[in-house]
Amino acid sequence: MTKGSLSEQIVTGLRDACYVWRKEMKQVFRDEGVLIFFILVPLIYPLLYSWIYNNEVVRDVPVVVVDNSHTNISREFIRKCDASPDVHVMFYADGLEEAKALVSRQLVCGIYYLPSDFENRLLQMQQSTVSVYCDMSLMLTYKAIYQTAIEVSQLMNSELQKSLSGKYTTREEAITAHPLTFDAVPIFNPSGGYGSFILPGVLMLILQQTLVLGIGMAAGTARERNRYSDLVSIKPQYQGTFRVIFGKSMCYFMIFAVMAAYLSLAVPRFFNFPHIAGVWNIAAIMLPYLLACIFFGITVSCLVRYRENVMLLVVFISVPLLFLSGISWPGSAMPWFWECISWLFPSTFGIRAYVRLNSMGATLADVANEYHAIWIHVFAYFVLACGVYRFQISESHRHAMERLEFLKHKRAVRQMIKDKKMKSGSQK
Repeated sequence: MTKGSLSEQIVTGLRDACYVWRKEMKQVFRDEGVLIFFILVPLIYPLLYSWIYNNEVVRDVPVVVVDNSHTNISREFIRKCDASPDVHVMFYADGLEEAKALVSRQLVCGIYYLPSDFENRLLQMQQSTVSVYCDMSLMLTYKAIYQTAIEVSQLMNSELQKSLSGKYTTREEAITAHPLTFDAVPIFNPSGGYGSFILPGVLMLILQQTLVLGIGMAAGTARERNRYSDLVSIKPQYQGTFRVIFGKSMCYFMIFAVMAAYLSLAVPRFFNFPHIAGVWNIAAIMLPYLLACIFFGITVSCLVRYRENVMLLVVFISVPLLFLSGISWPGSAMPWFWECISWLFPSTFGIRAYVRLNSMGATLADVANEYHAIWIHVFAYFVLACGVYRFQISESHRHAMERLEFLKHKRAVRQMIKDKKMKSGSQK
């Protein structure tokens, strides 16, 4: 290889990238804060979250009944609710204020209120109502209380229809109560549980958030350890934009390739969440998703001045990002402004692709739009990361030149003072 040739530049660039990778790897394993976000959180947090929601559904949710009717039909309604597997009637109250006090003391999770004219309106062929009050802080208990009331009311409605129809055979009564029969089959979520519904998306969001938090904390550490708060060192190995980005991303990718395999393949099998997709399909999505998250984290890390800043930048947007992904709120019902905002984050398309592959049995062809969008994120954030690091390298170089000029000026002033002292001594 001749000096200054293309081959020598490539070899030098690879050598410098490996140097950056080695330094970044040492910094990661020496920094306890970065290790927490890179190793501990991805390992433990999904297990804790999945274990909490592993039951999928709740049973015998305690409720209080306010029965102002005190009639046979109202008591029948209460008995049927209590006989359901989801609700347990624990208390009877004389009024709503007493029932609210029980809810505030967290002795019950909901209230069934039956008005005094409950039976009279039914006997007069008028519509009667049952009021349901739920503690909305717990979505699973709200679902159990509300759905039980709906099912019991539908059952009693069908019985009233049969008694008023004047039919003589069981078949005629069945047709009157249910002219169109149907079987409700929850697609892609056989248990109808919360864990199978939301946790696959949470697992993908954990990958992005922990990556961005760890990279940002490492960047804050680099600035705090630098005398002049520069992100990039002035060493010769850090003077090339591509070699710095390549070295850092290689370090992060090596660590999170293991974490991604653990989160996307192992955790769903540990807790029997839907896991339909094959290993190669998951790998095809994880490769660009990890790269997009890494380059996104490197871009965001340039905004971090101190280690604590990254917590303020990233943690509070975790829940909004889950909603923006379209897994817990349909994207078709989302305003166009927020939908455009969601396109800025790799997690939006990564969550959609992973859920459709692993929970819905889709193929790579079915998620082609999400797959292409993730690759667009890879190239877009790679260009942004190179741009911001090019600026950081130029800033560190400028600061180094300023320090060098200051030292030269200081040395010149000292030399002038020394010359004056020597001249004054010779005159004496």
